[in-house]
Amino acid sequence: MSDRTQAIFDWFTGAPLRVLSISVIALLSHFLGNRAIDRAVAKIASVDLKPGPGVIARQAERARTIGTVLASIYNAFLWAIATGMILSEFGFNLGPVIASAGILGVALGLGSQTLVKDFLSGIFMLAEDQYGVGDSVKVGEIEGTVEKVGLRITTVRDSQGTLWYLRNGEILVVGNKSKK
Repeated sequence: MSDRTQAIFDWFTGAPLRVLSISVIALLSHFLGNRAIDRAVAKIASVDLKPGPGVIARQAERARTIGTVLASIYNAFLWAIATGMILSEFGFNLGPVIASAGILGVALGLGSQTLVKDFLSGIFMLAEDQYGVGDSVKVGEIEGTVEKVGLRITTVRDSQGTLWYLRNGEILVVGNKSKK
C-alpha cells in the first residue's frame, strides 16, 4: 500500500469512523429505547388496573401521555450525549459549553417557572386521575366537556361551543361531574 493510500485509510479509520459509529449506536439506541417505551406503555394501557366502566379507556390515555413524556426525555438525553460525543471527535472543547449550559439552564429555569409549573401540574393531574377526555367539569367560571388533556394545557368546550384552553398550572379547583 502506498503512503497516500495508507494516510487516507488512517484518516478514515480515525474520526470519521468514530463519528459514524456514534451515529449508528445512537440511532439503534433511539429505535430500541422508543420501542421498549411503546411496548411498556401498550402493556400498561391494556391492563385493567382498576375495574369499572370506562376506566380502561382513561388508563390507556394516561399511559400513552406518560409514554410520550418518557420518550421525549429519553430522546433528548440520548441525542444530547451523542451530539457532544460527535463534537468532541472534531476537537471541539466541550468544557466551556457545559459551563455555559449550566448558567443558561439556571436563567431559563428562573424565566420559565410557569411552564415548569404547568408541566408538573399536568403530570400530577394525570397521575391522580382528576379528570379525563369526555368528563363534564367546572373549572373556575368555565363549565363544559373536556376535549383534550395534555401535560401543559387542558381544553374544555362549554355549552355555547367556545373552546377554552386552560393552563394546568393555573387550575386550582376542578369540579368533575362525571366522576362518581
